[in-house]
Amino acid sequence: MVTVTEESQKYEAVVVGGGAAGLSAALVLGRARRRTLVVDAGGPRNAPAAHMQGYLSRDGMAPAEFLAEGRREIARYGVELVRDRAADVSAAGGGEFDVVLAGGRTVRARRLIVATGLADELPPVPGVAERWGRDVLHCPYCHGWEVRDGAFGVLATSPAAVHQALLVTQWSKDVRLFLHTVAEEELPDEDLRRLAAAGVDVVPGEVAGLVVEDDRLTGVRLADGTVHERSAVFVPPRFVPRTGLLERLGAELRETPFGSYPVLDETGRTSVPGVWCAGNAASPTEQVVNAASAGHRAAAALNGELVFADIEAALDRG
Repeated sequence: MVTVTEESQKYEAVVVGGGAAGLSAALVLGRARRRTLVVDAGGPRNAPAAHMQGYLSRDGMAPAEFLAEGRREIARYGVELVRDRAADVSAAGGGEFDVVLAGGRTVRARRLIVATGLADELPPVPGVAERWGRDVLHCPYCHGWEVRDGAFGVLATSPAAVHQALLVTQWSKDVRLFLHTVAEEELPDEDLRRLAAAGVDVVPGEVAGLVVEDDRLTGVRLADGTVHERSAVFVPPRFVPRTGLLERLGAELRETPFGSYPVLDETGRTSVPGVWCAGNAASPTEQVVNAASAGHRAAAALNGELVFADIEAALDRG
């Protein structure tokens, strides 16, 4: 166990993650007069996107601008932010935690919020990673309006892509589902009927790559050389939640169709006393506005717990 002796290394709350969830939590904690540290490793999930949508009063704002404004806001309340990565965490006794940073510093936290997000693992199709967040997309609620009425493609990585193909028909009636590595017989008859009813064309055959002209997606090329003109392609990535710190602390995880995520109560509290989780580390469906809300909720619960813990300690001291 690492021993933290300097008061400068001790915090009432440490927030691991400097995205929407982490900064929102830090804002609440700063305003609650808690000595708080945010550990921000950088690399937010939505960094490739030029704009973020669906956040009331922030619709169309650049993700980098949103985060910069969040950092300015928490600084007004004395919250510290360090650009580093939390490499390890351990119980320190007395319900507290030691967080080891990659840069060599170790800090002590009375309470902990993990807002480390997730990584999108993309299929290894040439062009997909390069166009990700531009005209290769995942979330129609984030980008559907901007590409509305275009020629859509949906790249299947599993039969579950049927759901996405049906969903995006709200934004365009020209939708083609490229089965890629999924065999047509893997799709249930009911799904095929739904696709037909929605007007979605099903295209068998493996996708060899995307066609890009003048820095713009223009088509999907199959392995047989056939090119289908498309202006946007939706790709369901494999979600990889960054739950390593929670696992080191022994937090209970639950298996979902999208990976292993922590078991949480309504405030984001994990099965480990004193530890909360918020944002995409808690759920793959949290958009920016949801992540910010979850961070706020977790921080309020954390502060309340500390208030009453200190009162009980004072009572015990007589």
